[in-house]
Amino acid sequence: MLIKLKDIQLLTRNQTGVLYMVASVMCFAVMDLCVKWLNYYPFGEVFFARFFFGLIPIFLIIPRDRWKDFYKTSRPGLHAFRAIAGATAFICIFFGLRNLPLADVVSLTFAGPIFVTIASILILSEKVGVKRWSAVFIGFLGMLLIVQPAYAELNYYYLSPILFCIFFSGVAISVRALSKTEPNYRIAFYFTFLCTIIGLVTFPYGWVMPTAKDLLLFVVMGLCGSVANLLLTQSYRLAEASLVTPIKYLSLVFAITFGFIIWGEVPKPLMLAGSALVVASSFIIFIREKQLKKEIVAPRS
Repeated sequence: MLIKLKDIQLLTRNQTGVLYMVASVMCFAVMDLCVKWLNYYPFGEVFFARFFFGLIPIFLIIPRDRWKDFYKTSRPGLHAFRAIAGATAFICIFFGLRNLPLADVVSLTFAGPIFVTIASILILSEKVGVKRWSAVFIGFLGMLLIVQPAYAELNYYYLSPILFCIFFSGVAISVRALSKTEPNYRIAFYFTFLCTIIGLVTFPYGWVMPTAKDLLLFVVMGLCGSVANLLLTQSYRLAEASLVTPIKYLSLVFAITFGFIIWGEVPKPLMLAGSALVVASSFIIFIREKQLKKEIVAPRS
């Protein structure tokens, strides 16, 4: 009887983790929509709002007994590196969202684990076997199919989500190192706070007073961005990673649906084929890293 109760409790945690992951994907989708909708505002203003309002959920998860010293850290340099890499990655993804079909951008972000694997080889000197090298090759092939319009139309904006993946690998490597000594709320706080400062510095180069409706979109964008990351983390804490990780790819379904309904974006066959290869590649890498008992890396930051 005790075993059955334990099994029911485990199932409940898994189900809860799945719900957290679905909610995380939806929040990321809403954030992407807001970024694309607000493309008539100066870039720096949108960037600032994403992180300024994103501070609110982070302050809510700081334990009460840590309010006096939650910011104290012995690794300021690594926090700064994570913030710079993360800010650069966000700048790249924002440019992509503003200028490319939504589904194309989301598909290319799935290539993040591919570049993390490469960074692990170059920076951490990790040994990579045939399976992960094969996954990297499949992923790059898929990326070539997705960015095929860039060759025909000389659309250099397709480089934006690829650059996002490159800088994301720096984020993933630094977060892996920080997680050994720093709580999640401190990592999130320093990243969000420093990105807010970066956004603030851009104000002299352009600022437009938002309407009440657009101000609401700014707030929603910031809240959804931070909440999505927090939900993602909580999902992995509650449920088995092998159960919740595939749900992340629902974001492509949301991107295709919203892109078609709102902007009339029709996905091309090559993009869908490339997306399938990129998803398969990142999933192979996930399975292999799970076997090696390494920390799971999310495809967004």
